[in-house]
Amino acid sequence: MDILATASEKPIDFLNKMNLPKEVMEIIKEAPKVVIPESRQHLLEISMGGKEDLFEIFYDVSGKGKVLEGTVSKCKNGLAVNFPEPYMRRREPDCLVVADEGETDKPRFRDRYGYDFAELRKQTLEWLKKQILIVMPFMSGGEEYGYPSLLLAPDNAGFFATALADIQGFIPEKEIPQGFTPRAIVYLAPPFRHTHFNGKQVVVHNRLENLHELFSYNLYLGPSAKKGIYGVLLTIGEKEGWITAHASAVRIITPYDNILTIMHEGASGGGKSEMLEQIHREPDGRIKVGRNLVTGDEIYVDLKEACELQPVTDDMALCHPDLQQGKKLVIKDAEKGWFIRVDHMNEYGTDPHFEKLCIYPKEPLIFLNIDGVPKSTCLIWEHVMDAPGKPCPNPRVIMPRRFMPNVVDEAVEVDVRSFGVRTPPSSKEKPSYGIIGMLHLLPPTLAWLWRLVAPRGHANPSIVGTSGLESEGVGSYWPFATGKRVIHANLLLQQIINTPGTRYILVPNQYIGVWKVGFMPEWIAREYLARRGSVRFRPDQVTPARSSLLGYALNTLKINGSFIPRELLQVNKQPEVGDDGYDKGAEMLNEFFKRELKQFLVPELDPLGKKIIETCLEDGSLEDYIRLMGDCK
Repeated sequence: MDILATASEKPIDFLNKMNLPKEVMEIIKEAPKVVIPESRQHLLEISMGGKEDLFEIFYDVSGKGKVLEGTVSKCKNGLAVNFPEPYMRRREPDCLVVADEGETDKPRFRDRYGYDFAELRKQTLEWLKKQILIVMPFMSGGEEYGYPSLLLAPDNAGFFATALADIQGFIPEKEIPQGFTPRAIVYLAPPFRHTHFNGKQVVVHNRLENLHELFSYNLYLGPSAKKGIYGVLLTIGEKEGWITAHASAVRIITPYDNILTIMHEGASGGGKSEMLEQIHREPDGRIKVGRNLVTGDEIYVDLKEACELQPVTDDMALCHPDLQQGKKLVIKDAEKGWFIRVDHMNEYGTDPHFEKLCIYPKEPLIFLNIDGVPKSTCLIWEHVMDAPGKPCPNPRVIMPRRFMPNVVDEAVEVDVRSFGVRTPPSSKEKPSYGIIGMLHLLPPTLAWLWRLVAPRGHANPSIVGTSGLESEGVGSYWPFATGKRVIHANLLLQQIINTPGTRYILVPNQYIGVWKVGFMPEWIAREYLARRGSVRFRPDQVTPARSSLLGYALNTLKINGSFIPRELLQVNKQPEVGDDGYDKGAEMLNEFFKRELKQFLVPELDPLGKKIIETCLEDGSLEDYIRLMGDCK
């Protein structure tokens, strides 16, 4: 481990290479020691804090003494990072605040906390001056289209730096280019959550003229190293007129060499990572489509040979204008590594392909919220317990994309944009919005509306303290954005208008009516559409859904000779739901859409967007939506 001992011993070429703000130069010069990562192995060593098996991360907190914030266990296949507080194992949905005076619809620091951020900012920088520091340059958004960035963190938070390096990549000391000028700086100061925020996760965005400062006041990296950097890209895109979609993407090659690329969007828990997984099978090789909660009946299909999957993105799809060239949307991964949730992996054999990647990785991995014992093999189905008998719903593994087989590095054209929704069970007795069939086709107008309201949905495993039908908002990335809703609404609409060659579908996960289906709908939709080789349907193959917000429902869906029952395509056909149960669920969905869409009716909204939203508020028909922008069949 190369630790540079004193300010006078720091190599002058390191500081001279970078154009840093004066305050940052002062922090580096006054810090007692500075660690500049040389390699990924170096980062892994820093993460263990000099310990062989178990490293405990403590901070001195005024009034509390030494507080344990996290532990790092060295396992055979990587580092298992855990947090003593269950609250710190998931992202706080309202952690983002804005400190500057720029345009925003997000809470301002001064309004929420009653004082100006400048005071806390000064305290934070002074605290960092007293720490042994990790100083790590990296690129937010990738090497080709990304932006120079810098992390300043206490050295006992080495796992945080390693995780950020895996997700966004990092620049070793010897490769820092001359003139490196950060567009974003992440300041990590975990103990401040106790002294200033009552133990809560808080990430403060301070948008200066040519620099985006991100102050992370908690050690869980979801709100900052992951979604905080996403916020940086969204802020830059808001100024320059492009977005980073909240989406996974996969190129699918059928056994007959048809190729289809699907980009799957949705709120946290909406099935983005799952879109990259092989379809899950029973021990005998069959595929269990679902189980009826009332009758106990189960539906199976046989699929001897699944399609080949070539992953493109996992969570952040860069839609940079320099990529666009035709009528289809073109995307590129905005990440170097993927923050993959494995809550659905509860036992050995759930996903053998991914399990093998995690058990025998090319290099040690970073695991979070997984019960890793020092010197053992960390197993992704052994989740830590939030309480006795209650496993943490947000276990994660960070998988560098270079470890993924068949990964696609180049930009790709998107044939289909899918939107995923976590749905609850729905029946006559207990109606809900779980009325979405296995696969719906959406005209562009409805595709836009679904991205504006972006339901967070049923039993979200990724974030803290939500229930019922709530909105993640604007492209499903709104929790990470710092600016104005209407600007992103307009950007999304223009993107849809400018890419008429890309088609749109809607898929649920977890439940279809009274059928428990997990993520099977998106896996079956993926296999089905790729085998069809087309997303266009004849009029007799589809029918307007009973709820106009759901576009078209399929009349039939046959995969490898097996028909999916119609009651999974049109939920009102389920005897346990019926028309009455469906209509009550549809009304819940209508009320949700109307409630969320009204906030977009501001003067800055695109005139076409205004007409689309007014159509929804007036209970428009599917034909009304189609007249505004065309059909999808």
